[in-house]
Amino acid sequence: MKEVQNEIDTRNIEIDKVGIRNLSYPIRVLDKKDKEQHTVASINMYVSLPHHFRGTHMSRFVEVLEKHKDEIAIKNISKILKEIREKFDARSAHIEIKFPYFIEKQAPVSKAKSLMQYQCEFNSSLTRLQSIGQANKFSFILGVSVPIATLCPCSKAISERGAHNQRGTISVLVRFHKFLWIEDIVSLVEDCASSSLYSLVKRADEKYITEHSYDNPVFVEDVVRNVALKLNKEENIIWYSIEVESYESIHNHDAYALVEKNRCNF
Repeated sequence: MKEVQNEIDTRNIEIDKVGIRNLSYPIRVLDKKDKEQHTVASINMYVSLPHHFRGTHMSRFVEVLEKHKDEIAIKNISKILKEIREKFDARSAHIEIKFPYFIEKQAPVSKAKSLMQYQCEFNSSLTRLQSIGQANKFSFILGVSVPIATLCPCSKAISERGAHNQRGTISVLVRFHKFLWIEDIVSLVEDCASSSLYSLVKRADEKYITEHSYDNPVFVEDVVRNVALKLNKEENIIWYSIEVESYESIHNHDAYALVEKNRCNF
C-alpha cells in the first residue's frame, strides 16, 4: 500500500517532536519494598522528523512499546529509546511516562497503615550528536509529586484563634548518577511542610496532625527552601527542579514557588 508519510515535503522545516500522546498503558515499576508494582501509565512518545519527510508512522511507537511491555523500567529506558530512534531513523527520540505510585504509610499516632498515592514520571530522551567521540546523548529525569499540608504563618501571627491551612504539593524533578528509589525522594521531602498527609487517620492522629501543623507554619517559600537544603546534601543528585503549590483555602488563587539548580552551581 502507498506510504503517504514518506512523501517528499518541500517546505524545508524539520519537526523537533512528532508522535503520540496520552496512551494509557499498564507498566511495572521497581518497588523498594515489594520488588515491583503494577500500575497504569499515561505515555507520550516522540521522534524528530527530517525536513524532507511529510509525516511519520504513528503505529511504530506502539509496536516498540508492545515489544518492551514487560521491561519498562529506569534501567531499560535507553534501550527502548534506541530502538525507537532506529525504527524511525530519527536523530532524537523521547518518552514521557506518568503514573500513580503507591507507598504504604503509617499514621503518626495510631500507626494505622494505608496506601498513599504519589504521581510520578520518567522523562527521557536519546539524541544522536554530531561531535566526534560522542555518539549519543542520553537524558533521564525522575519526577515525584508529594502531597503536603501548609499552615499560613501570617494567618497565625495576626489571628487570636487558629490559622488557615490547606493541602499542597511538592513536585520534584531530579537527574542523578546512581539509581534512585521513588521512596527515597518521598522520604526526603515529605516533612518539609507543616505536615505530611495520610490516607487513613484516627482521632489521635487528627489531633497530632492539627497541632503539629499549627506548630510548624510555612509559606511556599519556606517549603521550597527546605526541600532545596535537603537536595543540596545529596551528592547523587546532579540537577533538580522543585515546585511547591499551596491550594489556598481563603484565597481565590494558589500560592507557588520554584527553585532549580545544577550541581555545578552549589
